[in-house]
Amino acid sequence: QVQLVESGGGLAQAGGSLRLSCTASGRTFDRYAIGWFRQPPGKEREFVGAISRSGGRKYYADSVKGRFTISRDNAKNTVNLQMNMLKPEDTAVYYCAAALTAVLGLPGRDRSEYDYWGQGTQVTVSS
Repeated sequence: QVQLVESGGGLAQAGGSLRLSCTASGRTFDRYAIGWFRQPPGKEREFVGAISRSGGRKYYADSVKGRFTISRDNAKNTVNLQMNMLKPEDTAVYYCAAALTAVLGLPGRDRSEYDYWGQGTQVTVSS
């Protein structure tokens, strides 16, 4: 079992940057691909991006491509989401989630593919 805790949320101005972290407990962290999702106010939770177990493969939603970067450090049981050029529409609660996958596997954009979730961290971007 994996427990996930997000951190690093807060308030930023449009054009600014924030870095979110997702820290996992347990010894099997490197067996899980990690996805990031977000839920804007009054909207459905949406996919942001995902990274494979080793970190060698990753992909992003079109809305964040070129602005957000996911990385991971398996020695520290941590996955980071670097968010640059923030926009007011990036305002949301951000969640990380873990999916048990094959070595080179990447989970999809569907929430049902993920086995464990963090409780979320609020990101607010002002214009």
